[in-house]
Amino acid sequence: MALTRPTPPIELTGTAGHLAGRGVTIPDHFVESLAEICPTDTSVAGTAEVSRDWWPLTMHWALAGEVPRRAAVVAAPRTTAEVSAIASLCNDARVPLTVAGGRSGVCGASLPIFGGVVLDTTALVGVISVDVESGIVEVLPGTFGPDLEAELGRDHGLSVGHFPQSFDIATVGGWVACRGAGQYSTRYGKIEDMVVGLEVVLADGRVITTGGAPAAAVGPDLDEVFLGSEGTLGIITRVWLRAHPLPPAERRAAYSLPTFETGLEMCRQIVRRGATPAVLRLYDAAESKRGQGGDGEQCMLLVLDEGDPLLIDAVMAVVAAVADTLGATDLGPDLLEAWMHHRNDTSALQALTRKGFVVDTMEIAAPWSTLSNIFDCVRGAMLAVPHARTATCHLSHSYPDGACLYFTFAATPPPNEVEATYVALWDVGQRAVLAHGGNLSHHHGIGLNRSRFVAEALGPAYELLVALKSTLDPNGILNPGKLGLPSTFGSVSWPATPLDPPGAPS
Repeated sequence: MALTRPTPPIELTGTAGHLAGRGVTIPDHFVESLAEICPTDTSVAGTAEVSRDWWPLTMHWALAGEVPRRAAVVAAPRTTAEVSAIASLCNDARVPLTVAGGRSGVCGASLPIFGGVVLDTTALVGVISVDVESGIVEVLPGTFGPDLEAELGRDHGLSVGHFPQSFDIATVGGWVACRGAGQYSTRYGKIEDMVVGLEVVLADGRVITTGGAPAAAVGPDLDEVFLGSEGTLGIITRVWLRAHPLPPAERRAAYSLPTFETGLEMCRQIVRRGATPAVLRLYDAAESKRGQGGDGEQCMLLVLDEGDPLLIDAVMAVVAAVADTLGATDLGPDLLEAWMHHRNDTSALQALTRKGFVVDTMEIAAPWSTLSNIFDCVRGAMLAVPHARTATCHLSHSYPDGACLYFTFAATPPPNEVEATYVALWDVGQRAVLAHGGNLSHHHGIGLNRSRFVAEALGPAYELLVALKSTLDPNGILNPGKLGLPSTFGSVSWPATPLDPPGAPS
């Protein structure tokens, strides 16, 4: 298997720490003990590089010569036994332990907020076994998406079907830890729908396995404890995933609609009738003009399905029938070709960041009945923030009961107001979502950026999350400072000057 390596998000011009305060001090003998377990790196360049991810705000910090906080040491285990030994060592010494793979997250989930050890999973790589008859793949967490799919397709005629925008730069462990979603999710589901079982190292070094059987009923589903836990409850060291035969056929279509609300209704009717095209993506008028060649008035809907020709015929017939009922204009299949080629391109993000723009995305999910209101309120709230330039939206994942809306926003603040503007945009946007019936995140996760909203979003259930953390990680060593959880290492120092929560527009 080819070994893909993490992709730096933007040039790093220095290694100073941005976050207030100091990280945890680690004695020399601890580093020596860690080096006896697995390869380690204590160099300034090496520890700085693993101490950042693709969170857009850290790109601004990188250009200013800063990482959020530099880890003291990087550990690169090659086996589950080595991961277990690292966890046990850190737990006994009360040293923060943050897991990082491709570091493609956009919310700061893999940042070592209190310093300590970064556990780099990218040496835990490879497809271990494939049960072709059952369609189950056993894979290690540091395996990158292209490597996994290339081997499955070439050697076994299979595909997992998980293709997030970060596909080229993300690992299997990251998919699971942050509850990712691929661009073909309407057909194949999110990553939690693909997980058969997990091997997990707990904070004290114990190794457990969860799941492993179809539709088991042995109490609560323990896979779900670690899915989306972002390394705060355990370290994923092995994943069993469902795979399907490579699709023998594919069909494409595109439509224009007069309003985003009409497009929402089209998507709703399609999935409520039981049709699940792999791709069902609706763009508002602004995004249709920017990325799909629209005229700035119409909204574009892209549809793609793959699989058995008989199933595709049925799905696309439902799509065409709903389009006809709602008066959508058939644009033919050609728009999909351009989307397929640029769907994972992030070059504009780096270019705009270098020019001083604040640019980010916010993805949420909500019931169909609330989406139209959320679409209006979030854009209005963001555009009211000083220096805001644009706030646009597309629908990217659909379900029988609701969908994911994906907002893209940009601002051009003065250099000394970049961070405050970023915080303000997130505060008004996220709270507008929560106030109007949406959830906190659909697939990007929480990390550091969304931590301040977790207790508000979960309500009384937040105490259950805290109880899980204190039970599975009583010393608080695993990825401290994330998911809005209390930390034994002190309070999180970001945002440095949080703004008063603004009122969300009605």
